[in-house]
Amino acid sequence: MGALVALMASRWARRLAIGIALTGAVLLFLLNLRRAGETAGRHAKRLKQMERQNDIQRRMLEAASTRPRDRDDLAERLRDGRY
Repeated sequence: MGALVALMASRWARRLAIGIALTGAVLLFLLNLRRAGETAGRHAKRLKQMERQNDIQRRMLEAASTRPRDRDDLAERLRDGRY
């Protein structure tokens, strides 16, 4: 323990320790930034997929709302050429 205290008492050792600490902090920041970017990319992909699914479901519901109610309605539409 005494050797560590004596080593940190010197000026160059303190500067080296501060430099190492700053380098470590910058490295951790960059790694966290990369991870946050990956997470944002996954969220954007999920959002795009949900929007696509919602659009498909909306089109299916619109098609179901205009479908013929029964056989007679279907036959009438086919005769009129509206189907």
